[in-house]
Amino acid sequence: MLTFRSIIARNAAWYPDHPAYVEGGHSLTHARYADRVGRLAGALAARGVRRQDRVAILAMNSIAYCEVYGACEWSGAIAATINFRLAPPEVDWILADSGARVLFFEDPYAGLVDGLRERHPQLKLVCIGAAVPWAEAYEDLLACGDAAASSVPEAGDGISLIYTSGTTGRPKGVLKTHRIEVRTAEMLALEMDVAAHGRALLATPLFHVGARNVRLAHMLRAGACVIARGFDAAAFPGLVQRERINTVFLVAAQLQMVLDLPGIDDYDLSSLVTVGMAGAPIPVPLLERAIRRIGRAIMVQYGMTEGQIASLYRHELRPDGTAEEIRRIGSVGHSLPGGELRVVDDDGRDCPPEAPGEVWFRNDSVMAGYWNNSAATLETLAGGWMRTGDIGVLDAAGYLYLVDRKKDVIISGGENIYSREVEEALHRHPAVAESAVIGIPDERWGESVKAFVVLKTGAGASADELVEFARTQIAKYKCPKAIAFVAELPRLATGKVSKVALREQHREAAP
Repeated sequence: MLTFRSIIARNAAWYPDHPAYVEGGHSLTHARYADRVGRLAGALAARGVRRQDRVAILAMNSIAYCEVYGACEWSGAIAATINFRLAPPEVDWILADSGARVLFFEDPYAGLVDGLRERHPQLKLVCIGAAVPWAEAYEDLLACGDAAASSVPEAGDGISLIYTSGTTGRPKGVLKTHRIEVRTAEMLALEMDVAAHGRALLATPLFHVGARNVRLAHMLRAGACVIARGFDAAAFPGLVQRERINTVFLVAAQLQMVLDLPGIDDYDLSSLVTVGMAGAPIPVPLLERAIRRIGRAIMVQYGMTEGQIASLYRHELRPDGTAEEIRRIGSVGHSLPGGELRVVDDDGRDCPPEAPGEVWFRNDSVMAGYWNNSAATLETLAGGWMRTGDIGVLDAAGYLYLVDRKKDVIISGGENIYSREVEEALHRHPAVAESAVIGIPDERWGESVKAFVVLKTGAGASADELVEFARTQIAKYKCPKAIAFVAELPRLATGKVSKVALREQHREAAP
């Protein structure tokens, strides 16, 4: 079984002068990339990082980010990614839970890291960008490394630890191994038609599986990854045209922004082979616009941090087809090749076609488990199946349609937001007695967060005050965009809050 160290070494030996990474005016060949990640791995080993130690990353997209990933892949360390939009308490939790030995961070986050230093004295701190006096400079660290000093990974070693938003107020670390990630790369290279030496644009954050998986698939095919610091709709078509991009991963809101750009028809986007879309089914009018502009490059992907599940292929997206073909545009396709997919009832029995149930799947991309959380691992991977918590239906032809979310996930701009996490943040405000959160339709982001709040007797707080307070507890994008103050929350006979009733209240109140 391959490890990603062997893939990096193979690319350097066979295709030394082919580009591996491009960022702005700077690029690295496969040979140069292998040299730098090997030296970075050696430098980490000299500072006490051993095989399976965790190395945390807090940064926006860059070649340096991919080099840190590569150093872990080379040495058998585990890369623990941190969403750069998280609030300090959330970053603090991930650093503590992962037990990271090293934290690579970009200089814009120096203030946040400085505020956490005393709580994590074991951390070796490395700054990417402008120097800070209490951290080692990235290039200085890399310059002193010896690739021969690092350990060598095995296929069963952990390679990545990516934290998901928690339904109980705490995120869970999803652990993947070299074996799992190599198989994921193989499946996605096949699913997304990644050609040898193909060119990908990494436009979504590298701390997410979306961009990370595209990167891994292109490493497998000795391709090149063009790195965008963040998604910029105005810059997107120019990047695609200039760099002759073949593959990109986007969410529906991002595609909408690109198609809405003035002058979008002036760009040559003919190099695009696959535009992977995830986060929510694509509205038919948006799909029709995309096909008219960039051809049949769109494919729908259904997955989660814990594993990849299903795909609806480019040739299956037919807004001009039969009634059944048009209906299937709203699906997320079939199980990945070599995998299995089920929709089951509460007793774990297979549901008949068109009957809703929980989506279970198994394939080689499924996580090894949740870090430091054996109870959640056993519950989620019970019986060898990955239980998604999503509600879906299978039609007679095996196409999967998602119809609801068991865990009350709100998807805003492709980001998963769990209502329980937002509710707990609001509950920490001294004036809040109760709160309940739902997702409401948002023309730009798909969904946004709305909170219904019951204040304590005699207490007062404005909507703006609660939003600002929430921003000190959780990431800004998770915070409510709207707050409704109510005397009480509607409840079911069991005593649980009825979110169906809250959604109805919102619809009735909407203009």
